[in-house]
Amino acid sequence: MLESSLRRRALFTAGGAVAGSLALAGSATATARPPATPRAAINELLTGNRRFAAGHARHPHQTPDRVREVAAGQHPFAVILGCADSRVSPEIIFDQGIGDLFDDRVAGNIVDDLLLGSIEYALEEFVPPLLLVLGHERCGAVSATIDAVRTGTQPPGHIAAIVDALRPIVTPYVNSPDAVDLSVRANIRAQVAAVVEQSDIVREKVEQGQTVVAGARYDLDSGLVTLVS
Repeated sequence: MLESSLRRRALFTAGGAVAGSLALAGSATATARPPATPRAAINELLTGNRRFAAGHARHPHQTPDRVREVAAGQHPFAVILGCADSRVSPEIIFDQGIGDLFDDRVAGNIVDDLLLGSIEYALEEFVPPLLLVLGHERCGAVSATIDAVRTGTQPPGHIAAIVDALRPIVTPYVNSPDAVDLSVRANIRAQVAAVVEQSDIVREKVEQGQTVVAGARYDLDSGLVTLVS
């Protein structure tokens, strides 16, 4: 069981955050076994990301042997709620492989009933120690929402559903010079809070110390991921 101090820091609400003690570990060595704690899972992802950003990716768990190893069953150590952006593929930017991450991706990394059902399935079935909401720099969904708010227009088709979901989150920042980045960070925090607030299953896993919900931002220019508090 996690020590109580880590559990208090790890539970994200609208005003909470993962503390600095969950920052990147110094070692770049990939773990031989799947990380079993939230601290280890975050360190594994951030260490892998540093390898990727530095051009030293190891591409672990991407061999035919790995395919056969996980064919009978998967045991991902993290669930990633990420954006569908083609530049932000979790296995690549975190230098992970087949069977390591359970990816849920949608434009704007927005929690809805379908995504929440997928997340709940993963937490119930695999009990991973980490659920990471991953936003990114210059998010197109966020930018489109800011444009819609500023111009008073509505995008075509089902794109409007994405904008409507993001509208209340980005509206406070539309007049800022850094509107997009401020909105990206606000959206990450909002989705972290929404996952916990809207799901009894997620909340139970967090309260029992089995899973931590955290937020992070990917920098398109540097390739680096940083935690968002």
